[in-house]
Amino acid sequence: MSPFDKTGAPAPRADQAGLDAGEILVSTNPATGEAVWRGTAATGAQVSAAIAAARSAFPDWARRPFEERAAIATTYAERMRERKEELARLIAQETGKPFWEALTEIDSVAAKVDISIRAYHERTGTRVQETGGMRQRVAHKPHGVLAVLGPYNFPMHLANGHIVPALLAGNTVVFKPSEETPACGLAMAEVWQEAGLPEDVLYVVVGAAATGRALTGHPDIDGLLFTGSMPTGLALHRQFAETPHKILALEMGGNNPLVVWGTGDAEAAAHVIAQSAFLSAGQRCTCARRLILPAGEEGNRVLDALVAVTERLIVGAPFDEPQPFMGPVINRNAARRLLAAQDGLLAAGGKPVKLMTRPVEARPFLTPGIIDITHVSTRADEEHFGPLLQVIRVTDFSAALDEANATRYGLAAGLISDDEALYTRFWAETRAGVLAWNRPTTGAASASPFGGVGLSGNHRPSAWYAADYCAFPVASLEQDTPGAPIRTGLRST
Repeated sequence: MSPFDKTGAPAPRADQAGLDAGEILVSTNPATGEAVWRGTAATGAQVSAAIAAARSAFPDWARRPFEERAAIATTYAERMRERKEELARLIAQETGKPFWEALTEIDSVAAKVDISIRAYHERTGTRVQETGGMRQRVAHKPHGVLAVLGPYNFPMHLANGHIVPALLAGNTVVFKPSEETPACGLAMAEVWQEAGLPEDVLYVVVGAAATGRALTGHPDIDGLLFTGSMPTGLALHRQFAETPHKILALEMGGNNPLVVWGTGDAEAAAHVIAQSAFLSAGQRCTCARRLILPAGEEGNRVLDALVAVTERLIVGAPFDEPQPFMGPVINRNAARRLLAAQDGLLAAGGKPVKLMTRPVEARPFLTPGIIDITHVSTRADEEHFGPLLQVIRVTDFSAALDEANATRYGLAAGLISDDEALYTRFWAETRAGVLAWNRPTTGAASASPFGGVGLSGNHRPSAWYAADYCAFPVASLEQDTPGAPIRTGLRST
């Protein structure tokens, strides 16, 4: 792992807004304000050294049989399961998410290995065809050194979703966790080390924006795998425009619609909506941001049921008993931005159905907010990354589809309906990469591709399809002895 990252004694939280490489980095528990990790951000020179070490380790790692790399990854999954509660506790402390949810994240991390092994064989396996004494062979090669930028909302699972398939394919990896969750990134790397991953195959460099720029802009990386916000993803897309030889995989979130139309069980619909909009305190890229309802009695029943369910949701600290449904957002700045977004919706003519509030001023806890923006004439197409749901009322299903597609994004979309014919039409006409019918939009499966269109991604879906961007195909024509006689165009001897 990286010799540049040292843990230290807890200290008060640093102001991370202007952190430069080499400066002190401190992560804290959003629910309590207590320090979780303290260390020094990697400098540009240290990032270069990490990349150079990963480059040196690449040939040996790539030459190893796939079965050997898979065995190490399988051991990593076993160690994850053995340390489940300890690692889940760290996730809960550093993100503020409920302990029950952190436990499910470790389950996802461990399960990713078997899924990735199967995906590797299906998506990037070897195919050989014999024809006329010649072999036509398709096989795949790793790119080399891949940079991975991880997000804070699933600090292990989402980064792991890039790292596991990258290592299985034979790449080496330099990983920068979010500056909000460095301890989670380092702990995950420690488990890889315990599993027997060779030295320098995986490096972790911690830091904020300056460290990220040093990594993503380095000429010696062969690609970047990114999960994060749309503005950062667009900046990376522009940065990589001059380097088409480097693989770039972007997953950038969405302004996701959830349509309710023709359902007879308003309470069941309300439970699906609440999980779609407010799970993880709304900090999932697949969370529903816009709820599209029929004007009239059906929409009223669903909205009333949603308010009733929302009022029962417990907001609390990770280890509270009973366990909360959701914890705080990641930090106080995020809480302030979300409250400002709500104020902006109200100022533009939005009607409060249930106002998002901040019950503890010193901590970033937020209650779920629901704002009716039906009569807002100009709607900003933005992803508000938190528990803030916008409601739009329409008169017919065609208008509902128009509203669903009224976004530059295209990650997730959902329909709650008893009518399968409506879902068939919804599937055909909705522009999104992840769809849900009568299920929460937040329930994406790792055994399926995960990605979006528009400003949600660059057609590099992850999960089952992550194998595609972690290796490139090589088509070869082979035979055991030379044999390609020229039959036309030669002078006779």
